[in-house]
Amino acid sequence: MVKSYLRYEPASAFGVIASIGSNIAYDSSGKHLLAPALEKVGVWHVRQGVRIKNLDPSASSRGPSLGVTAIAVDASHSSLVAIGYADGSIRIWDFEKGSCETTLNGHKGAVTVLRYNKLGSLLASGSKDNDVILWDVVGETGLFRLRGHRDQVTDVVFLDSGKKLVSSSKDKFLRVWDLETQHCMQIVGGHHSEIWSIDVDPEERFLVTGSADPELRFYSVKHETEAEQSVDNVDGNEVVNNGNSSSQDKWSVLKQFGELQRQSKDRVGTLRFNKSGNLLACQVAGKIVEIFRVLDEAESKRKAKRRLHRKEKKSAKEEAEVTENGEISHVTGEKHSPVVTIPDVFKLIQTIRAGKKISSISFSPITPKSSLATIALSLNNNLLEFYSIDSDAANKTLAIDLQGHRSDVRSVTLSSDNTLLMSTSHNAVKIWNPSTGSCLRTIDSEFGLCGYILPQNRYGLVGTKGGKLEIVDIGSGTCIEAVEAHGGSIRSIVAIPHENGFVTGSADHDVKFWEYQAESTQGSKHLKASNVRTMKMDDEVLAVAVSPDSKYIAVALLDNTVKVFYFDSLKFFLSLYGHKLPVLCMDISSDGDLIVTGSADKDLKIWGLDFGDCHKSLFAHKESITAVKFVQRTHYLFSVGKDNLVKYWDVDKFECLLTLEGHHADVWCLAVSNRGDFVVTGSHDRSIRRWDRTEEPFFIEEEKEKRLEEELETDLDNAFENRYAPKEEVPEEGAVALAGKKSKETLSATDTIIDALDIAEVELKRLTDYEEEKAKGKVAPFQPNVLLLGLSPSEYILRAISKVQTSDLEQTLLALPFSDALQLLTYLKQWTSNSDKVELVCRISTVLLQTHYNQLITTPAARPVLTVLKELLYARIKECKDTLGFNLAAMDHLKQMMSSRSDALFKDAKSKLQEIRSQHSKRLEARTETREEKQRKKKNKK
Repeated sequence: MVKSYLRYEPASAFGVIASIGSNIAYDSSGKHLLAPALEKVGVWHVRQGVRIKNLDPSASSRGPSLGVTAIAVDASHSSLVAIGYADGSIRIWDFEKGSCETTLNGHKGAVTVLRYNKLGSLLASGSKDNDVILWDVVGETGLFRLRGHRDQVTDVVFLDSGKKLVSSSKDKFLRVWDLETQHCMQIVGGHHSEIWSIDVDPEERFLVTGSADPELRFYSVKHETEAEQSVDNVDGNEVVNNGNSSSQDKWSVLKQFGELQRQSKDRVGTLRFNKSGNLLACQVAGKIVEIFRVLDEAESKRKAKRRLHRKEKKSAKEEAEVTENGEISHVTGEKHSPVVTIPDVFKLIQTIRAGKKISSISFSPITPKSSLATIALSLNNNLLEFYSIDSDAANKTLAIDLQGHRSDVRSVTLSSDNTLLMSTSHNAVKIWNPSTGSCLRTIDSEFGLCGYILPQNRYGLVGTKGGKLEIVDIGSGTCIEAVEAHGGSIRSIVAIPHENGFVTGSADHDVKFWEYQAESTQGSKHLKASNVRTMKMDDEVLAVAVSPDSKYIAVALLDNTVKVFYFDSLKFFLSLYGHKLPVLCMDISSDGDLIVTGSADKDLKIWGLDFGDCHKSLFAHKESITAVKFVQRTHYLFSVGKDNLVKYWDVDKFECLLTLEGHHADVWCLAVSNRGDFVVTGSHDRSIRRWDRTEEPFFIEEEKEKRLEEELETDLDNAFENRYAPKEEVPEEGAVALAGKKSKETLSATDTIIDALDIAEVELKRLTDYEEEKAKGKVAPFQPNVLLLGLSPSEYILRAISKVQTSDLEQTLLALPFSDALQLLTYLKQWTSNSDKVELVCRISTVLLQTHYNQLITTPAARPVLTVLKELLYARIKECKDTLGFNLAAMDHLKQMMSSRSDALFKDAKSKLQEIRSQHSKRLEARTETREEKQRKKKNKK
């Protein structure tokens, strides 16, 4: 009988507030903030400071360890959000429903930037593959790919109501694209380093760019109407005299307006205008955000006049002896209007300094009454902060920090009944509910390297880097006592089975044995820990393990060996040597037969504890092994390492059963429940993950075959891409290409369509044969093919094509051979009778005609098909357009009728509801403020 095992699968991940891989973004209502949390996006309620939802694609659709890299919110639609991922895919989510509406595949590298146009109908995406893709959000398909940048695209912005697009890149250039003609119309240089961010104000007066240069560059934006007027005003003589300069001015959209010196020397991270356009935030790669006030035209002109007036006064004083020159300067000042410069428009009003480096910023779309704006910051230490910006100060209003650690999770420990989880980091100890992932207590602490929860779940012990042993009261969430236990960092805390005691191992070469007991002082109970004996070692202690029968104690030292002693007498028993680098972790099985050691040399060694013989040495991880743990009452083992992986082993058979992927950085620690029904791991990515045992059985051989197939596929793909595939040529200046990309999904969809065409062809042939036999008089009942599911051949093919995702349709049809494409064209005539499928028919015919144009015009069999389609499609499209136009006109007429009946202006019900809700929330805020003021007054009187 082949042995089967139960599978472990990822169940939940918690502890991440905001990861550094992506930007944060407010929703259009300003009530929620979307923050990246590794592979998920958390939706935070800003006022309550709680996460209300997670946008998490299923593991099968996104693949393991695929992080979020870009977020964009549709300002025109309150609940739509576009999220870009590390594999180049983009998912459109409705975050109110928590559902993924569509998936767009086009990029070959990680998505770096996403931006909607004002109407929300178009989405522009930039990537590490140096391309910009324009997507039709309504049609759920890619329109075209813009190529020309020589390095990754860092930012994009729409101009002229979505008719133009400006993209910035690490290649130090800006490119202006005309989206109607799909070509690059202007290339803007001048930066001495990579351009990291660009933005344009809502009125599209200025476009600002930020790089590692010490100044921000500003460009004035020329719109189409201005360009037409300038072309009309140019006479013939002017064109001849200036040569090519006028024609260049005709096509140039961006014209350099000026520069503004920055305070910080770090490179620019993000540049963003607020919704009203009166503020500009410049976030640098350090801890600073500079807030600039944007003055309108009238104010900037007044400021320029004052500056000119001061300049004239100064020159008049300097040349006081020459009165004529002074008079002339005054006259010129009156005649010529002052030239507005960048310092006249942009004025630095605030500098926000955060405690740690800032990853991203986002302005709230709602402007509060009491201040100029609200801005949210995500910091690289897993923290969200909110600031209220006034003209004279910037005040922190809220910080979301309790739901996660500020640094690496260095240890995780489960209580004896598995209801509590304790985790430690460099400045805090947190108590979690492992089933829900909610943080119950946060206790200030020193750098905790190890921990242990005592039975009855009342107290916890934390060993710190400074050598202190902290005793934590879990119920009250306080640190009762910090005992100076060791002279070096405490690396390990292990319980003594069946006794009120524990053992600590430290870098000061000591292994100490402790006893604890609860003492009651002044009506309250406290835990008292006392050192009963000490064992001196020859080197630093890295790990300690006690056998379940308390017979042996094993100590791992810095000299790569593990020393085993008798627990009662502390006499030397065995020395386990064989590792090439220090042993970082070890564990003893429940029956006391085996001890497993994990080392920095990436090997896992299984030893017999009776004779100290090495049963097997396994190359377990690609990096150092940081923790190992047996499942109780079994010889199954979990190991984690710095290669981001969790592995499940059968130590008796020396086989790796499962490899669990999910962490995005080094995995530091591991805890297994008593029953082995779940495992908890902590990582450098600040996340704590729970892996649950399922009822699904699996076999070793099947898992081996799966792993070999995956490795073979990846090796073949890499070899094909690197060695045999022709190297892609550098794209031409402003080249345009197809938006989609070939993937497994598109290839399988192509195979499905070809199979459907073949089945339909066979069925049609059977039908014609049946009709011939029927005409001859040989009537026999016709038995349709069961595979057609009761549909006609034409309907069966239409069903197969309709199943293809809209975003993948173009690439799916491109892979069709010409013979199948021609056969597919013959069915389009029948499908046009269905009004719902007219758009699909048009897309199919357009793609096939563009792809196979040369062959179609030289194939006589294709001419009658194309002639019929030409007559049908135009008529059907006109019908659809007329229907849409009629419906829009009717709705407009109804709107006018409703507005004429009432005195109030017509407004959409949804916007009206939003207004009522916002007014209600403002009233509640005002009430709470008045209550707080009353309470303060009472306190002051007292």
